[in-house]
Amino acid sequence: MSRARCERRGLKRSLREDQKRKGKGYPPTVTLPNRKSSLETVAEEKAAVQDTTEEKLRVYRLLLPGLLKKLARIPDPRSSKKVKHKTDMLMLYGILMFAFQMSSRRRTNREMTTPQLVENLQSVFPELKEMPHQDTLCRLLKEIDVEKIESIYISLLRELIGKKRFRQLLHKKRYLVAIDGTQKYVMRECWDERYLRRKVQSKDEHQYYAYVLEAVLIFSNGMVLPLLSEFLENSPELEKIESDEEWKQDCELKAFFRLAKRLKKEFPRLKLTLLLDGLYANGPAIDTCRKYRWEFAIVLKEGSLPLVWHEAKGLMRLDGEGEHRLEQTWRGRHQVFRWVNGIEHEYGQGRHRKYLKIHLVVCDESWSDVDKDGNVVVRNIRHAWILDEPITRKNVHSRCNLAARKRWLHENNILKEKHQGYRYEHIFSHHWEAMRGYHYLMHIGRMLNEMAMHSVYLTEHVREFGERFFINMFREAMRNRELDTARLRLMAESPGQLRLIYEDNWRTNRLAA
Repeated sequence: MSRARCERRGLKRSLREDQKRKGKGYPPTVTLPNRKSSLETVAEEKAAVQDTTEEKLRVYRLLLPGLLKKLARIPDPRSSKKVKHKTDMLMLYGILMFAFQMSSRRRTNREMTTPQLVENLQSVFPELKEMPHQDTLCRLLKEIDVEKIESIYISLLRELIGKKRFRQLLHKKRYLVAIDGTQKYVMRECWDERYLRRKVQSKDEHQYYAYVLEAVLIFSNGMVLPLLSEFLENSPELEKIESDEEWKQDCELKAFFRLAKRLKKEFPRLKLTLLLDGLYANGPAIDTCRKYRWEFAIVLKEGSLPLVWHEAKGLMRLDGEGEHRLEQTWRGRHQVFRWVNGIEHEYGQGRHRKYLKIHLVVCDESWSDVDKDGNVVVRNIRHAWILDEPITRKNVHSRCNLAARKRWLHENNILKEKHQGYRYEHIFSHHWEAMRGYHYLMHIGRMLNEMAMHSVYLTEHVREFGERFFINMFREAMRNRELDTARLRLMAESPGQLRLIYEDNWRTNRLAA
């Protein structure tokens, strides 16, 4: 680390301590400890590895058996006389591939078929006879209805919600659902007409890419669980169009209405609050949320809905220091909230014209920081949201700071899936259906890891070593350690209970800081 960087970190530390003495409550910042291992003997190391591996496998065992039984019922187009690996075991192989954060099918074949790993897994899943080849799983995903994988995963979430596993992790007894789109991968060849395409002006050629609209569940302890995926895809008729000017393909906004319809169908009576970015600050999206009786918090950028902004700024100037204003300090930042309720917004034309009442809140934040030259500066930022209900001094903090800002956890979630082990952008298969199948299996593997890392038995271990190192330790223990399989079998046969941490954890605080 450079000397200038060390000095800058020291200045930030002293600034933070000075702010705390003045009563500005900064959230606790946590970094991974830089120290030697606390284990002194080989016996202690074996016991620690056994305990943590056993607890993580306990979470897997509590969640996977029912899921695998339903996956086994997916119609199998393969010849029954030639089938060597059952559907549920192939699905288990695919799920564990992402739970262990394998980077490719080739690496999975090499590292997940070792005798030690198979022996350790068989103690928990005795129905697993041997590991298949990745090509076998890929061929199955090309032929089956992969949407049933997502449907079965949703049924697992519905079961957990019905058992009130997340009851103490909700915001005002409502489930926070963040929705955002992201690109999956890009290629130069068109392997399927359903891939989106764009023209690269500098090279005068086309790129083909997959794009997905993702919906996730966000909880108060920082846990983020995948919920629904809506793939953007072209219809086969578009391939007949030669001119780029006539080419009108699928887009994120169209996919949102399809995803919203599916979300209402899957969870018709669930109380939801949608957290959306600035793309959805428009009449049709707001009208859809109200039609389905969902609460919402939509980011409103400065250039969006200019008439709404013009009216809101005028009313805020008239209000001045009035009742539609709240000033506070939160997490070390000075906040000034201003809001306007009941702004009329019209959209559509002719007989399709509609009128909506919009409630707009603006938050101006300022905080002291140290710049790259070592000088103390005051930084400023503005946030604005459209909310579904009128804003008051009593609910503005809860609706904005404790709900709307949690949308950033979804952006952090996409970052993790792309760059922190889950290989979101890797091409596991060019085949459209197989690509989607691997995507759904990745979400199940991600859910297993999230539930394990937020369980009461493992959260302190994750805090000490970090998420990625924790997953790597588990993978290496399963691959290279001779575990006590008798204890693992006893654990798998005994009833257990899934217990999650409920307080704000260190990941949420670190992200907010």
